[in-house]
Amino acid sequence: MDIIQSPNAPAAIGPYAQAIRHGGLVYTSGQLGLDPTSMQLTGDVTAQSEQVLKNLAAVLAQSGASMTTVIKTTVFLKNMGDFAAMNAVYAKAFGAHTPARSTVEVARLPKDALVEIECIAAV
Repeated sequence: MDIIQSPNAPAAIGPYAQAIRHGGLVYTSGQLGLDPTSMQLTGDVTAQSEQVLKNLAAVLAQSGASMTTVIKTTVFLKNMGDFAAMNAVYAKAFGAHTPARSTVEVARLPKDALVEIECIAAV
């Protein structure tokens, strides 16, 4: 197993890796909308979703994968009422590539984020 650490994504805020690459796949930890430099969340669910997907793309690139090789995502939303806004950003980020996805509403996310996304991708 290879531990993946991208300097272009927020550092882990706990005892975990940004991602693990193993057997031709990469498994990312959930990414929040943290700015990698300031480690702060800013904006509404649209702005946070945009940053989440930038962070996810950075981790994937560091692992040798990309958004076009994502197989499955899991989206965690603080409020399912934000689904349409998150989905618009998500659709733009993935384009014609449509990985399998689960979306769940959760009571609370780390740092009181509005959205978190994790994925599995082929390397």
